[in-house]
Parts: sequence; structure tokens; C-alpha cells
Amino acid sequence: MYKNNSAPEISIVIPAYNEVSNLRELYEQLHNVLTTLEITWEIIFVDDGSSDEMWEVILQLHKDNNSVKGIQLSRNFGHQYALFVGLKYAAGKAVISMDADLQHPPPIIPQLIDEWKKGNKIVHTTRIDPIDFSLSKKLLARSFYWFFSLLSGVKLEHGMADFRLLDRCVVKEFLKFSEEGLFIRGLVQWVGYPSTNISFQCSERFSGVSKYNFLKMIKFAWHGISSFSIVPLRIGIGIGLITSLLSFAWLAEALYARIVTHSVVPGWASTVGILSFLFGILFIYLGIIGEYIGRILVQTRGRPRFIVAESVGFEVLDSN
Repeated sequence: MYKNNSAPEISIVIPAYNEVSNLRELYEQLHNVLTTLEITWEIIFVDDGSSDEMWEVILQLHKDNNSVKGIQLSRNFGHQYALFVGLKYAAGKAVISMDADLQHPPPIIPQLIDEWKKGNKIVHTTRIDPIDFSLSKKLLARSFYWFFSLLSGVKLEHGMADFRLLDRCVVKEFLKFSEEGLFIRGLVQWVGYPSTNISFQCSERFSGVSKYNFLKMIKFAWHGISSFSIVPLRIGIGIGLITSLLSFAWLAEALYARIVTHSVVPGWASTVGILSFLFGILFIYLGIIGEYIGRILVQTRGRPRFIVAESVGFEVLDSN
């Protein structure tokens, strides 16, 4: 793992996938903001297996300014793992993570640093949704934050994103996690430490389209909940008991109709009883159980969570 003997005060970590059209503008805005601050800094772009020319742009930005560094992953490992890679190799006394689409505005960075200097080890941000944010996305986001907080016991506010500042001591603790299925928003809340929150107006994408469609948002939401809580399994026990009681009641009614009133077609009682007892939500919870078992399988395999294909601005990087 790379060690920097002259650690900068601030590291900016930016995971990105096919964001070539945004990188130069993002760098210019970051450079304009950071050069006004009396601090040392580095910018780390993590190329999450992009299929466009993003890595070539990162190499050029490093050539223009050696405070810009880059890590290219061997394939697309996903946003959370790309963010983890950046946190692992960031050398700053504080680390700010943000997206590459410019929806996380760089001018907010001085506020994050000011709150950090006041003693806050974590500085969260809460997104104020733009006016044109679709109703379906708003409902899905609000439902997710409410449901996640309910099931996990870890409070997530609506609008919390991966735009935040972490003190070095928080990053060190966070890097100890070796679990499969990283959900960084939840883990950052879980570790504790003094924190504060800053609201910001979400900007429009500078260019390109969002990589998160509706299905990916659903997948991300389920990934976060299942990574952080076994409550869905416990709910399954309760629902199983309720459906079993209802099934037995229905079976009793079928037997009464068969034995006492003789008003049913032969075989109907047994068919209804067996089907009502075995089905319902049985297969849904088999799927949930399978999801957790799959997580266990992936964890026990012990495969690297990411593979670094190439880097610039670092001496030696390892995969993990």
C-alpha cells in the first residue's frame, strides 16, 4: 500500500464510471476552490472500469498537475467499492468524497473544511432535490431512507449522499471493515464520532446521463438494507406464523365443509389445505434467505473486493 511521507491536509476522492465529459470541468472547479484555501491537497480519481476515454483524461490531468492522482480498476466493481478504493489510498488528514457529475458542488468544500476544523470528525451533507427531480425518485428515496432507518436502527436522513468529509481517524476505522456488500452511507453513520450536517442545493449534471436508473436504485436500496440488517428474516418469521394460522383456519373450514356439510367436491379440502399452507409468501422469503446465504458464500470465498489495473501518482498499489 502506498504511503505518502508528506501527507496533504485534504484528499478529494472521486469515483467515476464513464464520466469523461465531466472530468475537466470538475477539475477546473475544484482547482479554483482549493487554490483559494491555505491548505495542501490532492485529488484522486478512481476509474471504475470505464469504457470511455476517462483514464486518458486522468493521465493528462496528472501530467498538468501532479496533485491529481488516478486509480484504474480492472473492471466495473461498483460505486461503493470504487469509493472504498479511493478512501484506502487517500493520504489526507481529512478525506472528502464526491461524485464526478458536478451535482455535488465544489464551492461547498470550504464549508466542509470549516466544520472539520471546529472539531467534527464527520461532516455529512444533505441534498436538497432540484425542482425537476421526478416524483418516482423522490418517493423511492424517501421510502428507502425511512425503511433503512426502521430496519437497521441506524438513522439516515433523506437526501444524505456520498458527498461528505471524514477525518483521518474515521477513515482508519472504516478501512478495518472487511465485509462483503459495502454500504458506505450506513457504515459512516454506524461508526459514530462527532458529526454535523450541511445542506446543499443539488446541481444538474454538467453533461451525460445518470448511471442510476430505476432498477439500479431498487437494487442499491435492497443491497443497503440486506447488508445492514437481518430484520427482513425476522419479519419473515412473524409473517410465517400469521400465514400458518390463517392456513390452519382455512384448512379447518375446508375439513368442516367436507366432513359436516358434505358440500364440497372430493379432493377440494386437501388441495386447498396443502396449497394455502405451502404457498403465500413462501417463495419470497426463500429468495431473501438465498440472498443472505449468497452473501455468506461470497464472504467465505475471500476474493479481492477490487483489482487495481493501473495507477498514476502513487508508488505501489495492491488489490484487496
